[in-house]
Amino acid sequence: MSLILFIQRFLFVVLLTIPLVSSADEMTPKQQFEIGKQKALVCITCHGVDGISATGTYPNLQGQKQQYLVAALKAYKQNQRVDGLAILMQGYAKDLSDQDMKDLAYYFSTVKTDTSHQSQ
Repeated sequence: MSLILFIQRFLFVVLLTIPLVSSADEMTPKQQFEIGKQKALVCITCHGVDGISATGTYPNLQGQKQQYLVAALKAYKQNQRVDGLAILMQGYAKDLSDQDMKDLAYYFSTVKTDTSHQSQ
């Protein structure tokens, strides 16, 4: 296993085990966004900062519908998606709880690219 893959998986597990809020019902949209953002740190390696991939191999996640993202993550977790690079996603999705999937889906469905630092 490459060092990068090891670090990604380590961060993924650590971030998912941090109890941030006791219940999704008690979260505000801002809290769920921030929780999703923290959980999404491992995703940026392939899917890019703010869910916009710099590589054609990996899809953009920014702006996808929440229901689609949750369904896709569940399919990866259950090994129902097997095409392309699905084996990578299966490895990440296997440890996701339903709440993790909802948090990630909320984040990617609502995140916007920060263009304030880009030159005009």
